[in-house]
Amino acid sequence: MSQYSPKSALPKVENMRVAIVRTEWNESITEPMAVEAQNLFISQGFDADDVATFVVPGAVELTFAASQLIETSLYDAIIVIGCVIRGDTPHFDYVCQSVTQGITALNADCDIPVIFGVLTVNNEQQAIERVEAGKGREFAETAIKMHAFAQYAKSL
Repeated sequence: MSQYSPKSALPKVENMRVAIVRTEWNESITEPMAVEAQNLFISQGFDADDVATFVVPGAVELTFAASQLIETSLYDAIIVIGCVIRGDTPHFDYVCQSVTQGITALNADCDIPVIFGVLTVNNEQQAIERVEAGKGREFAETAIKMHAFAQYAKSL
């Protein structure tokens, strides 16, 4: 019986290339998370050239950007980072549903993990609290763990 669980230490990976795609929208939230993710990769021994960052206008565009980057075959994981803050209209629900379904479809259909780093919050203070709690780092750790899992699964 096979078992895989990287609960303790972060798996050590080699030759991993990552794309971080973040939104311009709510940049005061998304940029710090992207920088924190980059810093985690550097602290894990990644070269700066192993981590590419791309910026798109909003959360709905994250799915398209991720799909285009998957097509390049240059990256072993993609992290999409956005922040959708609830407003007074149903727009919040449509955006959240669109990006969630899009990223889920990419994960189901593609060979590389796409990490869902989109905050869906009621107000800006909740977003700030999540940034301060280290969400960017968490997204990077998840990318490493999922890449290691993909490598493990291919070896079965």
